[in-house]
Amino acid sequence: MSRPTVLIPGPMNKTVLTGIAENFDVIRLWEADDPDALLAERAKDITAVATGGTTIDGAFLDRLPALQLVASFGVGYDKIDAAAAAERGVIVTNTPGVLDDEVADTALGLLLMTARELSRAERYLRAGSWPERGYPLTKATLSGRTMGILGLGRIGEAIAHRAEAFGISIAYHNRHPKDVAYRYYPTLLELATAVDILMIVIPGGDETRHLVNTEILQALGPDGILINVARGTVVDEEALVEALHSNTILSAGLDVFEHEPKVHPGLLDLDNAVLLPHVGSATTPTRNAMGQLVVDNLTTWYTTGAPLTPVHESTALVQNLHN
Repeated sequence: MSRPTVLIPGPMNKTVLTGIAENFDVIRLWEADDPDALLAERAKDITAVATGGTTIDGAFLDRLPALQLVASFGVGYDKIDAAAAAERGVIVTNTPGVLDDEVADTALGLLLMTARELSRAERYLRAGSWPERGYPLTKATLSGRTMGILGLGRIGEAIAHRAEAFGISIAYHNRHPKDVAYRYYPTLLELATAVDILMIVIPGGDETRHLVNTEILQALGPDGILINVARGTVVDEEALVEALHSNTILSAGLDVFEHEPKVHPGLLDLDNAVLLPHVGSATTPTRNAMGQLVVDNLTTWYTTGAPLTPVHESTALVQNLHN
């Protein structure tokens, strides 16, 4: 019996490549001399795609008539048109859960660095300025603050639990309230007005593009701290640069950017912005766990017909298969 064929459009985590090769016929498209010709030749054989960031839209899906599953490496899947996939009967999976703690740790690290100017203070020391005079007192403290979490999902709750240990009060905005002890605000504007830390943990995509704009930043106010560990597209970067430059908000800590890996040059010039190169889940153990979940989603799909972590656009498809 022939093994199922899995297409890998671009380079991926070694755990993914090794795990898939053990059980599937693999097409490593990025290594082909003529990727388009190879895809056309093998399209009818391909029943799954494993991807770590390739854009997969309706046109791409239409090139693969036998496709059943797209297994994505990462929690965010905004480069995959999951709705278009569902319309074609194709299930999309992602890798939630295994990176929650790592991203939450990064979020709190960014908050500490931003509020207490830790990276700025280190640069001061390295520049040899300490013998001349001590580093100036920072304007901000975390004591007595309220954090508003935009997107209280798994990662958002992990961040909330950590923030509570710092004595920070928690509020949140989701589409719908959850059964939690934290205060719920029905609009983002109301949340931003009520808090002095805005933590962004929602998915990217057209629905959330530039949700954090000039109005939201003005509502956050001059003592406000913005932290983004979600997707750069959620924030209007032009508005953020202006807000930081004019002290409309106090500071920002960013692990993601609107056009990454390009970073807005205005951010690079600002001392009240802490910038990281999208390292939220970037540890070897976590990335390997994410890779293994990609492999496990593929394996369980072909052995049981039920992938482990389908995205919400694919939930109805999975349910219909088992009704």
